[in-house]
Amino acid sequence: MGAGCVGRSVLCGKSFRTLESGPPLPSPCARLLDWHLSFLRIPHMRGLGRNRRRGCRQSRVIRIWGQALVLWRVLGDGGVGVGTEPRCPSCRHPRHCHERNLAVNPQGGNTGMVGGSVPVFDEIILSTARMNKVLSFHSVPGILVCQAGCVLEELSHYVEERDFIMPLDLGAKGSCHIGGNVATNAGGLRFLRYGSLHGTVLGLEVVLADGTILDCLTSLRKDNTGYDLKQLFIGSEGTLGVITAVSILCPPKPRAVNVAFLGCPGFAEVLQTFSTCKGMLGEILSAFEFMDAVCMQLVGRYLHLASPVQESPFYVLIETSGSNAGHDAEKLGSFLEHALGSGLVTDGTMATDQTKVKMLWALRERIAEALSRDGYVYKYDLSLPVERLYDIVTDVRARLGPHAKHVVGYGHLGDGNLHLNVTAEAFSPSLLGALEPHVYEWTARQQGSVSAEHGVGFRKRDVLGYSKPPEALQLMQQLKALLDPKGILNPYKTLPSQA
Repeated sequence: MGAGCVGRSVLCGKSFRTLESGPPLPSPCARLLDWHLSFLRIPHMRGLGRNRRRGCRQSRVIRIWGQALVLWRVLGDGGVGVGTEPRCPSCRHPRHCHERNLAVNPQGGNTGMVGGSVPVFDEIILSTARMNKVLSFHSVPGILVCQAGCVLEELSHYVEERDFIMPLDLGAKGSCHIGGNVATNAGGLRFLRYGSLHGTVLGLEVVLADGTILDCLTSLRKDNTGYDLKQLFIGSEGTLGVITAVSILCPPKPRAVNVAFLGCPGFAEVLQTFSTCKGMLGEILSAFEFMDAVCMQLVGRYLHLASPVQESPFYVLIETSGSNAGHDAEKLGSFLEHALGSGLVTDGTMATDQTKVKMLWALRERIAEALSRDGYVYKYDLSLPVERLYDIVTDVRARLGPHAKHVVGYGHLGDGNLHLNVTAEAFSPSLLGALEPHVYEWTARQQGSVSAEHGVGFRKRDVLGYSKPPEALQLMQQLKALLDPKGILNPYKTLPSQA
């Protein structure tokens, strides 16, 4: 590492761009050499880690021999893949790396938005992809115990066959791993109803930096014996330990799911609709999403999805989940009648059958796909006071003017989570300069968070100070030094580069 490394990188969405003028990031770790690869049972590759050209993206496939047989690519500026099976190799490889001061990049489904699973230099990628077994499921309390490499969608199918659901649902569910979800404290579409993973995860198995296996894989709902250590690793993004197994509480599968899609004349009406919705729907409310008119236009233009309601400045998607179809439909119907009658909503439609429910959800879930077809996308995942949620979209739209193709706002209004997205014809340093640090400064003035659910990773590590005081940052650094004194676990991620 060091002289053979690329310059500083800028990540927007999932695209790295090298700025040759930027100084190389400081490296606390040893250089990855060929004999290290031999120990890890990776065939000798001439010049790996020594003669990479700047910005080169190699496409050679490496076959990893040993406990697992996995195919990986040499990933651009960083790393080689190491496939592992529990338990022996999952602790053997980190122990070897710890003894030799080699950097390790834990990686699951690699669906993150902030570069948390992307190697920066020549870190060894420690993949959990083959750790994909369900260990147990307790049907009375609804507790699932599984390995970290299980894909979220496959777990959803598994528990749904047993009349339960996973407590989180994400757009990337077909690729993301449950270990990565926990490591990033992923939010998603069910957060309003079931809360964060800090509440639904009951236990973890974690491999520490020195290879020690920390077995806190309990299935107990209540355990008041000392510090709740699992909370340290939820949201730590692989910087404190590598999550290898998860125990998680699954809610019962709802017997009745209804979805309403509404048009609102303004954001003030969106907020009033949310307040009314909470009061009238109460315990059956499971999601409250919003999107602006530009989002709907782009979904129609690029994905050919038609709006089921008349054109409006804002749109709201409401989902209810309960145990009695008649009761839930009656409550939702009463709410819609009140909302239409009071002028909060100008038009609306309701779905109870699965086909139409999926069609309505697609209008919200596929916004990111439509934006990606509109051009280069600058993505911001913010937590803000609900009443100020859309103000930043208006502010940024006025600030950028014609320099941006589109500035849109959508997200989980019930959680105060805004996805602010800006599209342009191509990446532009001047446009990025107009966005940052302005977006983060604006968010800080509202006592908001610069990362609501996407994590910190490489992209946001140096803007953590906009959301956390110096004392909190110092304590985070101390925790990192305690659990990973050599700094080999996912270096250059999550914590600021300057203490």
